[in-house]
Amino acid sequence: MTDDYLARIGNLIRDARKHRGWTQQQLADVLTTSQSAVNRIERGHQNLSLEMLARIGEALDSEIVSLGAGPSHLRVTGPTTLSGSIHVKSSKNAGVALLCASLLNRGRTTLRKVARIEEVNRLLEVLVSMGVHTRWLNDDNDLEIIPPHVLDLEHIDEEAARRTRSVLMFLGPLMHRQDAFELPYAGGCDLGTRTVEPHMAALRPFGLEVKATEGSYHASVDRTVSPTRPIVLTERGDTVTENALLAAARHDGLTVIRNASPNYMVQDLCFFLEKLGVRIDGIGTTTLHVHGTPDIDVDVDYAPSEDPIEAMSLLAAAIVTNSEISIRRVPIEFLEIELALLEEMGFRYERSEEYVAANKKTRLVDLHTLASTLHSPIDKIHPMPFPGLNIDNLPFFAVIAAVAEGQTLLHDWVYENRAIYLTDLTKLGASVKLLDPHRVMIEGPTRWRGAEVVCPPALRPAVVILLAMLASRGTSVLRSVYVINRGYEDLATRLNDLGASIETFRDI
Repeated sequence: MTDDYLARIGNLIRDARKHRGWTQQQLADVLTTSQSAVNRIERGHQNLSLEMLARIGEALDSEIVSLGAGPSHLRVTGPTTLSGSIHVKSSKNAGVALLCASLLNRGRTTLRKVARIEEVNRLLEVLVSMGVHTRWLNDDNDLEIIPPHVLDLEHIDEEAARRTRSVLMFLGPLMHRQDAFELPYAGGCDLGTRTVEPHMAALRPFGLEVKATEGSYHASVDRTVSPTRPIVLTERGDTVTENALLAAARHDGLTVIRNASPNYMVQDLCFFLEKLGVRIDGIGTTTLHVHGTPDIDVDVDYAPSEDPIEAMSLLAAAIVTNSEISIRRVPIEFLEIELALLEEMGFRYERSEEYVAANKKTRLVDLHTLASTLHSPIDKIHPMPFPGLNIDNLPFFAVIAAVAEGQTLLHDWVYENRAIYLTDLTKLGASVKLLDPHRVMIEGPTRWRGAEVVCPPALRPAVVILLAMLASRGTSVLRSVYVINRGYEDLATRLNDLGASIETFRDI
């Protein structure tokens, strides 16, 4: 957009805002952005995507941006060689857990450098509909959260809630605030049947009972019930462990959680709960001893650590394009297995000395990737609970295996659908054979070619297709990329900063 057009659009937005009787801050709150950003938009000093224009038009009930209402797509021109430096952003999964955990606190919660992704936006919409005051403080994505004395659960934003699976993590905090409440069914990625029963089993010892009816979970709490023995999780899941922690945080007494996930987002949640005054022994292990605090009313400031899955995405981007880039602020303790496997496959890189993240706990390094010739690994690649290879990182090995010499077997034993989506790589020239719903055989190296692909409905496979397009000859189109925006902030723009050629567009 030219400066003249930006100024004219800014004037239209300013007039529409004033016609509605809103201040810049009120519009910023609805858009989950900062007042300074709205001020720049209205002065014509801010580049605007069609998606942002559509959101502004919807917020102001204005026809000025009716063109941008459809789904957004990506047009990728390749092949690409990336260069330069990029910082890993804060953890998406930690961010959503901390948003849910903020409901435990009656005081002000300030979260630093929160990922501005659609999953966070949906949770903020749900929180605001419950009466929670949320405010972006600055362009660094610092977020302020202040809950009301009494939550308004009768007017919960059902549409937003159904578009995120993270709403399940409201169960733990809400049981401390209300004796009975309802939550809409959770949504999110289409990864197959992911039962909520492990969550129920983890929360029943605290007196929570949930009945599922059409479209909603009906929850009731028996205050006479409390854990009498250690809670043994039947599934070492991240969100299940987080829900158990959120329930235990305000339980008056000691809760022992066994078979807990020690993964990165769980550790960040534990560090945050400690700042709320909850003592937790065993962080980073599979047994947690939680000494709850019945009443939490503190002003707390916390910075979630960087996202190891985004770091793996950037590593895969460098590998598939055979590029040399610097990836800053990589949470190394959650990528050590992945890097060891990549080294076995012939990947070369340099790493800095370790330093500490802003949470004063997580270990970080800077990585510099080197052009490498890869070969298939000796054994199959499969995920395991931390400290094994992360389940969310497994799909990236599909596109990496496609550029490696030889055959690679990927075994995704957790989800019954996700491996199927990896076969979309064949549309770009890869040899990916589906052996069964959990296993694919990939043979490389691949001569990538451009194609048009509809975005898979699962986040990581969707990004894998985008990364393959970076290496593909010609023009590729990835359609309906909302699922990518759920988990990544400005991924296309940030890859463009490294030399990619990705254009966001909508059908008009």
